[in-house]
Amino acid sequence: MTVSDISLTAGMRTNLLYLQNTSQLLNRTQQRLSSGKKVNSALDNPTNYFAAQNANQRASDLSDRKDGMSEAVQTVQATNAGITAITGLINAAKGVAQSALSTSDTTVQSKLANQYNTIRSQIDNLSSDSGYRGLNLLSSINTLTVNFNEDAGSTLDVVGFLANSGGLSLSAASGNWQTTSDITTDTAKMDSAISTLRVNTQALAANLNIITTRQSFTDEMINTLQTGADNLTLADMNEEGANMLMLQTRQSLGTTSLSLSSSAAQSILKLF
Repeated sequence: MTVSDISLTAGMRTNLLYLQNTSQLLNRTQQRLSSGKKVNSALDNPTNYFAAQNANQRASDLSDRKDGMSEAVQTVQATNAGITAITGLINAAKGVAQSALSTSDTTVQSKLANQYNTIRSQIDNLSSDSGYRGLNLLSSINTLTVNFNEDAGSTLDVVGFLANSGGLSLSAASGNWQTTSDITTDTAKMDSAISTLRVNTQALAANLNIITTRQSFTDEMINTLQTGADNLTLADMNEEGANMLMLQTRQSLGTTSLSLSSSAAQSILKLF
């Protein structure tokens, strides 16, 4: 059936056109109310749609970087825990050395030297056990690279150091601590090792502060990007609800008007 097969009055065609337009607006308003968005596709508003897509994609990329930052924080904390424990063992070893200095009994000094060597071996164990998910910043000179932005153009390198007995220059007890000079020499090495650990702890603390600061910044950026995308696409639910009521009223009135427009043609039936 072609368009010209049925003849409608001008008034009926006008009312029909208004009803069709109202129906389209009703469908659009229903979609906005159900989705909560005024821009659901590029057809609705290409500029806003693609701008919102870019913002949401960047927010998603930054969210992935947050996972890497969280893992970096755990790695640094594991390293710090190892340094704290190793420092405690060195202080204990210094206590053993002080005991050796306070006696002239060579048998006791020899036993204390063995205790020191045992503590030294435990330092090696702690150093090798301070890794997190396969990365250890204390048993070898590894580097933890933390990416902060979506294209990895902003990074931070956290460089590890050797915190075992070799890296801290803690050699086995010299001369079984039979002389004062042997004990004081090893004590000086322990003091130097503690100083080394303190310096590296400060560096770790500074790096940890940078990472946590970037975490907070990333959270704020993600929130800003998502809010910006929402501002471009979300519908005003109060406005759309009011539109729905008005369109329903308009549709009802349009149907009534169409009925009135056809009354002239219907009056012909009264002739029969």
